[in-house]
Amino acid sequence: MNKIKIIAEVGINHNGDVKLAKDLIEVAANAGCDIVKFQKRDIDQVYSKTFLDSSRESPWGKTQRDQKQGLEFNEDDYKVINEYCSEKKIDWFASCWDTKSQIFMRSFNLKYNKVASPMLVHTKLLELIADEKKHTFISTGMSEESDIEKAVNIFLKKNCSFELMHCVSAYPLDPKDANLNYINTLKNKFNCNVGYSGHEAGLGISIAAAALGISSLERHISLDRTMYGSDQAASIEPNGLKKLVEFVRSVEKSLGDGRKKVLDVEKKNALKLREILS
Repeated sequence: MNKIKIIAEVGINHNGDVKLAKDLIEVAANAGCDIVKFQKRDIDQVYSKTFLDSSRESPWGKTQRDQKQGLEFNEDDYKVINEYCSEKKIDWFASCWDTKSQIFMRSFNLKYNKVASPMLVHTKLLELIADEKKHTFISTGMSEESDIEKAVNIFLKKNCSFELMHCVSAYPLDPKDANLNYINTLKNKFNCNVGYSGHEAGLGISIAAAALGISSLERHISLDRTMYGSDQAASIEPNGLKKLVEFVRSVEKSLGDGRKKVLDVEKKNALKLREILS
C-alpha cells in the first residue's frame, strides 16, 4: 500500500494575512503533512456583480466584494508562500475556482492540481487543468455520479493522472452523512485511487477513511477554530493535526498485506500455549 498523502488545507483560513498563512504552513510541516493547499479565485469571474455589490459585514468592509477580495492573495503573496514552503520542505498547491486563476498559478510550476467540489461541473476549467498533465485531486462533493463520470472522462481523454476524493460538502459534516462506504464504490466503478476530503469535527471519520485504503486525506487546518471565517469551525487545530497524522501513519502500518502468516512472536507463544493440547 502506498503512503497516504496528507493534505493540510489552509484554504482561506489565512484571512488574507500572509503571516498567518506562514504560521499554518509551519503547523502543517511540523505535524508531518505532505502538502499544503490554498484556494484561488478571480472574484469577478467567479461571482456576479450583483452578488459582489450586496451587503456583508466583515473585517474588510460592508460588501461581499470587500469580504471576498480581502481573502485573496496576489502574486507577491504567493511568492512568499512558495519560498516558505520550499524552506519548510513541504509541497503546496491551490484549488482554482476559475480559468484566470488556473492560468495565474502556472507561474509557480507546482506538482499538483485540485478540482474543488463546486467546480466539478465546470467543463472548461476541468479541460484547462487536464491539459497541464499534473496529478489532480478531484473532489466529488455536491455531485451526482453522472457528474463524476463526465469529469473522469475528461482526464482519461487527456491522459492526465488523477485520483478522486470522496467528499460531502457540509460544514461541519454530520457523521451520519459521511457515507465512507462510497470510497470503495468509487474505487470499483472508476478503477482509480480514491482519497477523502473531510469537513467533520474531530478525527474519527478521517481515521476510519484511512483504514479503507484511501490514497489521500485532506482536512482544513486552523490556528483557532473560533477565528473569523466560514471554514474555521470544520478545521483541525495544531494539536489535533499532529494526532491525526500519527493515527493515520499507525493505521497504514496496521493494515498489512492481507496475507495470513504466522509471525515469529506467535510461534514462540504457540509452543507455550499449545502444550496443553499435547
